Amino acid sequence: MRAAALCLTLLLAPAGAAADDPWSFSGHAKYRLEAAAYPGNSLYRDLFGDFADDQALEGRFNLSWRRDRWSAQADYQLIGLYGDRLALAGLLPELGVPIRGIISDDRRWFDLTWTLADSDDAALVHRFDRASVGYTGDRVVWRFGRQAVSWGNGLLFTPMDIFNPFDPAAVDREYKTGDDMLYGQYLFGNGSDAQAVAVVRRDPVSGEVEADHSSLAFKYHGFAGANEYDLLAARHYDETVLGIGGSMALGGAVWQSDLTWTDTDHGGVFSAVTSLSYSWTWSGRNVSGLLEYYYNGFGQTGSDYSPAALRGNTELLQRIERGELYTLGRHYLGASATIEVNPLFLVTPTALVNLVDPSALLQLVTRYDWRQNLQLVAALNLPVGPDGSEYGGIESPVEERYLSTDASLFFQLAWYF
Repeated sequence: MRAAALCLTLLLAPAGAAADDPWSFSGHAKYRLEAAAYPGNSLYRDLFGDFADDQALEGRFNLSWRRDRWSAQADYQLIGLYGDRLALAGLLPELGVPIRGIISDDRRWFDLTWTLADSDDAALVHRFDRASVGYTGDRVVWRFGRQAVSWGNGLLFTPMDIFNPFDPAAVDREYKTGDDMLYGQYLFGNGSDAQAVAVVRRDPVSGEVEADHSSLAFKYHGFAGANEYDLLAARHYDETVLGIGGSMALGGAVWQSDLTWTDTDHGGVFSAVTSLSYSWTWSGRNVSGLLEYYYNGFGQTGSDYSPAALRGNTELLQRIERGELYTLGRHYLGASATIEVNPLFLVTPTALVNLVDPSALLQLVTRYDWRQNLQLVAALNLPVGPDGSEYGGIESPVEERYLSTDASLFFQLAWYF
């Protein structure tokens, strides 16, 4: 009832506010359709036929308040899902394949997600993705509650971003999923800053708050002349994580890089990313491109992604289940370019390449500001690679069947208010 009452308050709040009004209200409604075709040897084809589709309708209502140095934020989501992915999320864990289904707060400190309806192929969920209070001083900033933080210099792959990083193939990156944390920042006189984050989590099995499921992290962002650098130290899921990264101008381009080391039960693990980005004009159109190399120290040493081989790599599977990693191998190359066809229409081709398989995911994304406050996003995803490769389709627990897809389509219509 409280969530419903807050929803009503959000809906009735004024969309515009006077200069002295401490309240502000915004949001969006998004309809999303995803469709995928399956090859003849795909386990998905056995389960769902040669074609599957998923639909989602999401409303997000953002209410914020600010008075002097104090602020508060509450972002409410109402999400309706329908399609084959929900059934898939229920089936694959039984076959030994980890996959995330409906978003939940099983690991989060506060349970702010409620399922209104749930069946094999449909669900209705409402939740708070942001709920925090904060204070901003001359040098000090702190916030408590559900919020999001992004660290690191990777553009496609982000080893230093240990809190809910985006999938490198994600099309919609407008909002990062929030976590329950205490966040603090201190601003130095030279422009550098120090940040501290304490994320409290629960054991999803016992439901109890556990230190070995929580995180305490510190990051320093500094300057060396015209260049910038980051230093990271964290205790994350009872493991020590250290990182160093930075960015610098290189001619007309920007070079960025991160290196992390994690002290696991099986020894230290290094991961790294380095990228070069550059912007130019081509045929009178603005273009920004990037080339990025990623080393995933938790990935498989070779190209064996069979169920037996993956079960032996518990460090990798744990991070996939927690939503921290999205790749199975070790060496990747990413390339992307955003072409401004006109100020309202952007085209972004991207290639994510597993250098060991070899296999790749080719993606073409288009964004069109159709009307004021209306945006159309469409994407074509084309996996390329042999059977048994990461993007061609890894082996499934069923003999002679693969977790493979053919081309897939993504369509989203968003209305902002």
